[in-house]
Amino acid sequence: MPGLSGSSSAVERQLPKLDVTGSIPVSRSISSTGDVVAQRFSFVVLSHHAQPPVLEVCAESVDYAAAAERGGAQRIELCTDLSCGGVTPNAALMQAARRDVRIPIHVLIRPRSGDFCYSGSEFEMMRKGIRGAKQFGMDGVVLGILRDNARVDVERTKVLVELAHPLPVTFHRAFDDSHDFEASLEKVIQTGTSRILTSAGQPRATDGLETLARLIQKARGRILLMPCGGINSDNILLVVRTTLAQEVHSSVGTSHAKSGGNGDWSEKNEARSAHTIEQFEQKVARLVSLLADASGDQPLR
Repeated sequence: MPGLSGSSSAVERQLPKLDVTGSIPVSRSISSTGDVVAQRFSFVVLSHHAQPPVLEVCAESVDYAAAAERGGAQRIELCTDLSCGGVTPNAALMQAARRDVRIPIHVLIRPRSGDFCYSGSEFEMMRKGIRGAKQFGMDGVVLGILRDNARVDVERTKVLVELAHPLPVTFHRAFDDSHDFEASLEKVIQTGTSRILTSAGQPRATDGLETLARLIQKARGRILLMPCGGINSDNILLVVRTTLAQEVHSSVGTSHAKSGGNGDWSEKNEARSAHTIEQFEQKVARLVSLLADASGDQPLR
């Protein structure tokens, strides 16, 4: 069946490659929105996306995951309780999503909300979550562990990466809570994870563009950095053109339909939910369309 774990390596091989052809100093005023931000850097990389950047969409229900797929998203991050940053979905949700969604699904492995320093029992819950993800046909896992000193817990992350193999592992926004991003980048690379989900420690990716661009250049193809945080149709091109990111992550505003406050379900609530899902799908499609345009961008000059 397409989208099962056996297909993950093929998906990873299809990711677009960054083609860095050189750099020039910025020495003149530039008028476009994206270039105004780039003007703050000491250099501009001469490159463009040979293929559209990959769009990963966060979803906390099967309906929204399926809507993201219909909208053209290339990958789903599956979780629950987005209001607190997301936690591991239960087995039933993973199984239902796998049944109804054909594109790759990466599942969040996070035993609770709050910080990213986990006890022994919480670490065992993460191990159990990874085993469940493999059992239920997920295509990757998303996790992150820090030490008490806000540094990346390399040893325990390695254990989880090895347990997840052959599924790829994304180190999530625990990275943003870490001490010294450039040092943390090197630590995460040591763990064997495939990518880092980050907004460079800012609430929104657009607030951390300079740091994101620097980290992506520093990674030099050793690991993917996937910008996230408030990415929408108004700023997605600014993010990819400024950072040269090969992948971007968005929750598309929200991926959870809220039912009536009294907990009763009615035809009116059902119609409202269907309309919200349709809007969500349209927003995803808009992001995909914008990213397709980005693949034809000319190098900055």
